[in-house]
Amino acid sequence: MPSTQPTLVFLHGFAESREIWTDFIRDFPAEYRVISLNLLGHGTNIHDVRDYSMEAQARYVADKLHAAGVEKALLVGHSMGGYAALAFAERWPERVAGLCLLNSSAYADSEEKKANREKNVAFVERHGVEKFMESFIRPLFAPVHREAMSTQREFLEEIGKATPAETIVGGMRAMAARPDRTKVLREAKFPVLLIAGKEDVAVPLEQSVALAPLAPVSYALFLADVGHLAYYEKPRETRRAVLDFAGAVFGK
Repeated sequence: MPSTQPTLVFLHGFAESREIWTDFIRDFPAEYRVISLNLLGHGTNIHDVRDYSMEAQARYVADKLHAAGVEKALLVGHSMGGYAALAFAERWPERVAGLCLLNSSAYADSEEKKANREKNVAFVERHGVEKFMESFIRPLFAPVHREAMSTQREFLEEIGKATPAETIVGGMRAMAARPDRTKVLREAKFPVLLIAGKEDVAVPLEQSVALAPLAPVSYALFLADVGHLAYYEKPRETRRAVLDFAGAVFGK
């Protein structure tokens, strides 16, 4: 039977897993149904994956929500999870109650970023995932947090090192191949929340500033001393923004 309970769906980023949300969603109000998924190739969802594209990720999310009886949900996507959420919203806009892009973007990769992703692919193929993760995670934190949040950094490195090389390579190339989806925001019949870190090296601040007003109904939060990991770097402010947004979306 279809569920009528207001539902939030959390989608993690590249080389992460649903475990990143454990602390973040622990105290969410009981009136919400909260779902977190391991996207294709990530966490425990690593078997028989042949397509890492954002469209494939969106189809996977759609199938899981259908199986859970969820007809419409608020999607919260971190980084690559936001790319997957945008692909979902493009294909099934009627199933989106609201969209939160957390350290994410609707723009396609620049040619420079595509080239950098391919360099990372070459590094992984030559040196392996473990070596790659030793330098990949640290810069995602704002400088002020790189030592202070060593526990969180090590946790993300562990998740990343457990991610199959096929996922790292496939995911990098899938992100590089994704199209511009700013049209999804411009034509959105649902509200959009953008949460950005002012020191995000993966999604530059000027990009987030340009995206913020595109949707007809849009909200934005720009966080100082935050890089690409707002859910860790400023969890209280980020959680409050998501809950306030959910209240606006669902009339709570």
